[in-house]
Amino acid sequence: MRSERRIPSLWVITGFLALGLIATGFADFSLAGHDPWQALARMGAGFLRPDFSAVDDIGRALLMTVAFAICGVAVGATAGLILSPFYYAKPIRFFCISVRSVHELFWALMLMQGLGIGPLTGVLAIALPYTGIFAKVFAEHLDETDPRPARVLPPRVDALSRFLFARAPLAMGSMWSYTLYRLECGLRSSAVLGFIGLPTLGFQLDSFFKQGNYGAASAVLICYVALIASIRIWMRLKLALLWLVGAITVLSLQSAPPMGQGALWRFLTSDIIPAPIRNDRGLPALWDWLTNLTMDQILPGLWNTIIVGQIALVLMGALAFVGFGLPIRRVTGRIGSTLGYGLLVVLRSLPEYMLAYLFLQIFGPSMLPAVLALSLHNGAIIAHLLSRDAAVLPLRADAPHGITLWGWEFAPRLTGTFLALCLYRWEIVLRETAVMGLLGIATLGFFVDAAIAELRVDRALILLVACAAMTATVDIASTRLRRATRTRHTTDIRKSAC
Repeated sequence: MRSERRIPSLWVITGFLALGLIATGFADFSLAGHDPWQALARMGAGFLRPDFSAVDDIGRALLMTVAFAICGVAVGATAGLILSPFYYAKPIRFFCISVRSVHELFWALMLMQGLGIGPLTGVLAIALPYTGIFAKVFAEHLDETDPRPARVLPPRVDALSRFLFARAPLAMGSMWSYTLYRLECGLRSSAVLGFIGLPTLGFQLDSFFKQGNYGAASAVLICYVALIASIRIWMRLKLALLWLVGAITVLSLQSAPPMGQGALWRFLTSDIIPAPIRNDRGLPALWDWLTNLTMDQILPGLWNTIIVGQIALVLMGALAFVGFGLPIRRVTGRIGSTLGYGLLVVLRSLPEYMLAYLFLQIFGPSMLPAVLALSLHNGAIIAHLLSRDAAVLPLRADAPHGITLWGWEFAPRLTGTFLALCLYRWEIVLRETAVMGLLGIATLGFFVDAAIAELRVDRALILLVACAAMTATVDIASTRLRRATRTRHTTDIRKSAC
């Protein structure tokens, strides 16, 4: 059997660089009418003077952010664990790819049409995509366990018992580690849900920015970053059940605004059905409806999403490759490594959507805020993971320090890992790019938001199907490229898929 030909990593990197450069020729980087530097100065002055006294309800916002994240991750992890033994069955895998291809904000916007703005909407918006992610990652963890304990069991032992007693216990440590990391992602998702009305930190941040109260916004951001940075202190395995019970209690005490009678039933049986079918206009009308929707919204939205995503992917890679040495003491020194580590913590803690919202206040609604937000956040995640790998690389006794160590030791030896991380983030970057449309940037999310605002849920659903198809296609392409370049799979690389 002929072995699969290996594609050199440099070819793949060069190809992505070329695509990114081509995409810049089609990008809209125009600035708003106001002076961006003046807006930046006002924002910077407010951020340097955080006003905690102006934030009356920060404790409740923090509590709700944690509660939504814990419940959403718990439901997603439980469902993912149940599905993980069957992940490689085509129907299960298709379901998992479908649900994880749609962003939490899109899920929330759709669920709100039937469930309203309430706790269940927030929990399900996080749990649904996380179910697909957990199922995939847990299945990979199970594949890597030692198969010998399962083989020594008697032949008549059923599959469930083999899973519970011979496979799952061996993977529980790595599963818990990944779940804790996913909780960090869940806190970011929970905060962002505040921008569409749920009572988390994002809601307060949005309110203060609209008021121009940058000091209070700075206080909210400080609390948020502190929450993310301290997660390994307050979330321990022994306390997980207590935190879960507390989160369920907090959310159960929240009441959702009343929905119209039969709203959920109407949503499931009428609103999501394409208008031509709902109005009995026949297949020719449905074809015309789909054609017009494709030409007017889907194709322009996909084009802009790909343009922004590819530029952000290249810039993300450049920032990550240059910046992964910042937290390493042998490269930047004691003070430099502390500052570098802090910078990466802040950038990777702030979700892309939140960063784009900040840049939107400065530069206006062009593609520039989205590109900057996506590249900074994702670049910081990859730089952080690369720096962890670099810190444990064995070095010669006469190894140099500073930039020479980075350029001649770390960079060449970590190129394969770097490429694998970027390929893992490719799908995530495009998924996040689509949701930037909710901020007014002309990606797919812009048309989804407009359709929901016009109560055309059927159009929104088709647009989300197109978004999921794009993400799934990139996921398949990423997987094949990783195989062709033979990049390795590690727990840290899986953690980049967040």
